[in-house]
Amino acid sequence: MKQIPWSSLSARSCRNRRKGCNFAWEQCKLGDVAKITMGQSPNSKNYTDNPKDHILVQGNADMKDGQVHPRIWTTEITKIADKGDLILSVRAPVGDIGKTSYDVVIGRGVAAIKGNEFIFQLLKRMKTVGYWTKYSTGSTFESINSLEINNAVINLPKEHEQNKVGKILSYMDHAITLHEEKKRQLERLKSALLKKMFADKSGYPAVRFEGFGGKWDQCKLGNVGTFRGGFGFPENEQGNIDGIAFYKVSDMNDSCNTLTMRKASNYVTSSQISKNKWKPILNQNIIFAKVGAAVYLERKRKAMGPFLLDNNMMAFQPKDADIDYIYYVFQRLRISKHAQVGTLPSLNASELRNITIYIPSLNEQKAVADLMVSLDHTIILYDFKLELLKKLKSSLLQHMFI
Repeated sequence: MKQIPWSSLSARSCRNRRKGCNFAWEQCKLGDVAKITMGQSPNSKNYTDNPKDHILVQGNADMKDGQVHPRIWTTEITKIADKGDLILSVRAPVGDIGKTSYDVVIGRGVAAIKGNEFIFQLLKRMKTVGYWTKYSTGSTFESINSLEINNAVINLPKEHEQNKVGKILSYMDHAITLHEEKKRQLERLKSALLKKMFADKSGYPAVRFEGFGGKWDQCKLGNVGTFRGGFGFPENEQGNIDGIAFYKVSDMNDSCNTLTMRKASNYVTSSQISKNKWKPILNQNIIFAKVGAAVYLERKRKAMGPFLLDNNMMAFQPKDADIDYIYYVFQRLRISKHAQVGTLPSLNASELRNITIYIPSLNEQKAVADLMVSLDHTIILYDFKLELLKKLKSSLLQHMFI
């Protein structure tokens, strides 16, 4: 192996090293330090759905969250990977890496690598920095071959430093996986509560807080609030940073980390409002897209007045009903089902007003809404933590390797 002088290492590469790790890293080829087995696909006639047969890993579709997830089985053994091996995708998407907790048969879309946690994290970093792109650019079908994998140039520290780096990054992966699973569980719980805690055609919810009884009132959406559309914002008046918010559909692109509108890309001044004879919405409303593909995204936000909307959006202001409860009624309704299909899908206020909903007493509305808001805030918290963990992991991948 070629020895790299310690003096040649950049400050960025060195500053995050663990205490006691003062040795230079060595440059080598991946094939020199890890056994690599290229996959070979069995005959498709031998594929089965019988879990008693051999698990087949053909590509990225057979891996999830960095682990092999059995999907297809085979009675024919071609090339194999042992439990604990690393699985590298060699066809589009090239460079994705995972592990297998099983003995598996590997198809031609993957390669098996016998490597430790450090090698696993190093291969993750190579994918992140686009190492494999140079081999597949310009190809009709992205792929890498055995020679390119074996000759991949890597830098390795001493074994004890490999173990320390691998342990830290493995811990980060574990924390990210736990947070992702917790978030999925909360989202499944929310989906179930949206079905069970709101009345169906019988007028009764399947799940109810203690102390509440009786049948919910059936009414039309138009009886519990009013709809209002927006209007075009002149291009030559956009970009102001003072005044009140002028919301557009693009302001709701943060699809998973907020319930309430935080900011707008455009604001309007009092003189603009007066000149255009605009009438701002003064109270808290639920806003959503009414035209275009964004209708199908089903994004809803609560927006505190005063604000204005562009003509691709619509606002709904509840009356004599809890706005948080109505917000979740909207989430449950999937109002995109009521879109008129044409050149562009669109929602019509007159049709939305006639949607049948069920309303309990105001106290029960608040009880249901408080639970749902609390659940959403917890989901948002996990989403925020996940974002921080992934940024930290990305930073560690950048700074803990040469």
